[in-house]
Amino acid sequence: MMSDPTPDDAVVVDCDLDHPPEKVWRALTEPELLAAWLLPNDIAAEEGRHFTLRGAPGTDKPVDCEVLAAEPPRLLRYSWRGRDAEARPLDTVVTFTLDGTAAGGTRLRIVHSGFGVEARALPWTGRPAPRRSRLAAQPRIKAMAVGGGRRWAA
Repeated sequence: MMSDPTPDDAVVVDCDLDHPPEKVWRALTEPELLAAWLLPNDIAAEEGRHFTLRGAPGTDKPVDCEVLAAEPPRLLRYSWRGRDAEARPLDTVVTFTLDGTAAGGTRLRIVHSGFGVEARALPWTGRPAPRRSRLAAQPRIKAMAVGGGRRWAA
């Protein structure tokens, strides 16, 4: 599953976690657990469902999302659309792929794709974008909501 081709405009984060895929899946799909490492949200991991990732008041703009694929506990894909009237909107896709390991943990791959030339100035910063997504730059993602996992290789 990890051998799928990755688009040239993608940011990829691979990590090994000590927890089984079912537990990591919960950290990606349960609102309270997702909020612990990413942003407050109202996620429902069902194909076609819309949800919002919300930043702290006065800091981040909300991100509108739609679940494009949900195959528990191995695949979650959703659109990531930033709202900002003063900059070009960011319209990307985030894919989480979970593979069980022989040791009972999870190999997690996050692919955040869709960063074209038009997305060089990210809506949430207004500055030129390095080849990193908000997900890859998020320090809390390293701890995950499941806790006790290994550090991320980003």
